[in-house]
Parts: sequence; C-alpha cells; structure tokens
Amino acid sequence: MPGLCKAPTLREIEAQGWSLNPGRYVGVAPGEEVSDEDFKAQLGTLNEQLETLNARARDLEQTIAVNVAEILEA
Repeated sequence: MPGLCKAPTLREIEAQGWSLNPGRYVGVAPGEEVSDEDFKAQLGTLNEQLETLNARARDLEQTIAVNVAEILEA
C-alpha cells in the first residue's frame, strides 16, 4: 500500500545500498490536490495556531521559572 507498507524484493533493497530504513520503500500515499490559495489559507491558519501556542509556551516557561526559583529559595 503506497505510503503505508511494502515488501521489497532483494533486488530493490540492493538498489538502495542494502538500506533498511523505515519508509524508504513505501513511497507517498496519493493525496488530494490543493490549490495555491487553499494552501496559503491553511498555512496562515496553522501559523496563527503556532503563534498562539508559542506565546502560551513562553508564559508557561516563565511560570515554571518563577516556581523553581521559589522552591530553591525555600
């Protein structure tokens, strides 16, 4: 099944330099076509989510630093 599994022949393995890396032989599963506009919209949404998560991570990092400092002072 493309993108999931494959039982390669010894000849195929030899052609790949005897590499047995996972995923080398399975290829890519057929995907849906996405227009440039749709891709840009999806990327924009993902970027907004990433920015939100990064801001939350910075807040949590600061909270952890304060908590650790308080524990060390006690």
